[in-house]
Amino acid sequence: MNEYSNKLAVLMLAAALGTASVPFTALHVEAASTSLSSQEIQQAVNNLAELRVMHGYEKGSIRIENQITRAELAKMVVLTFGLQGKGGNLPSFTDVNQDDLYYKYAAELVAQEIMQAEEGRFNPHGTVTHAELVQIVSKALKRDMKSVNYWMERFYRADNNATHGETAYLLNIARQAIPSANAKITSVRPLNTITLIVTFDAPLTAENEVFAKTKEDFVFNEGLSLNNMPRLKTGSIATYIVPTTVQKPGTTYTLTYRGKKVSTFTGNATKLDMTEARQVSNDTFELEALKANGVVDYGYVISAYSGGRGANAFVLDEDNRADGRTYQIISSGQGREVMITSEGGQPIVAKYVPFTQSTDGKQEPKFRLPEGQVLTPGVKYTVTSNWTEIANPTFVAENIPPLNIVKAEAISETSIAVTLAEDPGDELFSGRSVELTDGEGNKLTGTYKYSSRKGAVGVFDLVQDSKLTKGVAYTVTPVGDWAGQSKVELTVK
Repeated sequence: MNEYSNKLAVLMLAAALGTASVPFTALHVEAASTSLSSQEIQQAVNNLAELRVMHGYEKGSIRIENQITRAELAKMVVLTFGLQGKGGNLPSFTDVNQDDLYYKYAAELVAQEIMQAEEGRFNPHGTVTHAELVQIVSKALKRDMKSVNYWMERFYRADNNATHGETAYLLNIARQAIPSANAKITSVRPLNTITLIVTFDAPLTAENEVFAKTKEDFVFNEGLSLNNMPRLKTGSIATYIVPTTVQKPGTTYTLTYRGKKVSTFTGNATKLDMTEARQVSNDTFELEALKANGVVDYGYVISAYSGGRGANAFVLDEDNRADGRTYQIISSGQGREVMITSEGGQPIVAKYVPFTQSTDGKQEPKFRLPEGQVLTPGVKYTVTSNWTEIANPTFVAENIPPLNIVKAEAISETSIAVTLAEDPGDELFSGRSVELTDGEGNKLTGTYKYSSRKGAVGVFDLVQDSKLTKGVAYTVTPVGDWAGQSKVELTVK
């Protein structure tokens, strides 16, 4: 380990102690025994010092590899992310006095549930592991842990104690990922015929990511528009996957963001590679895409979903590469259409079934025929699209037995849980409805609550502000043929 005898050396320790500051312009890093370079640490410390996250003594020396304490980290995190005064009623601790210099920082983070104080003990002089540092920064930034872990990947070891230098490096990256209401676009490039990669100078706020808002803010010429909300890429600072309607190859598009022209780009001709089309029910089919072929659904590489995708979630770099491979990204399926044509017949428009494009670890977006239409057993069908190439686009339809409802029970006055005879293994409830009929013939309708399925059970919400009546028995039947002629009884208790 290497000792620093200049002003940089004391900045880390003094970050928690709040002593007189020294000019950040005087900092100099001689060396560092870490996977991070001296220059990287110096830049991080200079930036944080300029922002007054760090302060230093006039004299003194410490080792840059010294392990950071919880008290030191609390102050640096509060100042980095501007968390002062956001904790409401501040707690007291058994091992920290309220006149201690670091009390208000520790109390703020505990009040905001960013750091913990078990049984009232903050443990101010305790060390912080890399895994704990990831969790704390993730909570403070309100960003997914996989992204924060990615920023630390060069030196991350879950059980290792974090050093001053490592902490400064991470916080310097993380502070750049603080959302801004005034974020500006810095670059735009089309990735494929339905996807743009758009980078901002800071992430968007939650309010400015909402689809209704972004559809107003992103304005294109030539009839192009957003197809769904932009999604922040896992591991990026402020790079978004932006789904669009189908671009016309070679067409010059202009993007105006929040009233200001920011970029022009040429419509991309690249279609997404799908392996095959296959039937999954009498009115629904799916298109398969394989990660092994270098195609990934955006649900596995966006920050918003990373926590719920388990081992399927991963990080693509700015060039959309991971493990030595460049990936094509399937952006949102919302509103997408394909054509399905029977042999000798006319094309039929089939529409995307919401929330089916990446479920159960599979990339198999599903498409459904118009209401009341079904595939004819024994007939050959071919699927085509202006946004995807399908290696095996043809299948012969079969008579697939419908799902079978075996149970229904009320879970609230406005929702029921519907159980099938077996787990469908995918979101085959999507877009479906049931009808509830009481003894007098009065009818209520329930529609599937997207993504509510757990195994064979899905939640259906009553529509039009309807409510179940206590003591009344209802007969529950499917609307349409998706569950055949099955029916079950439900009595509201």
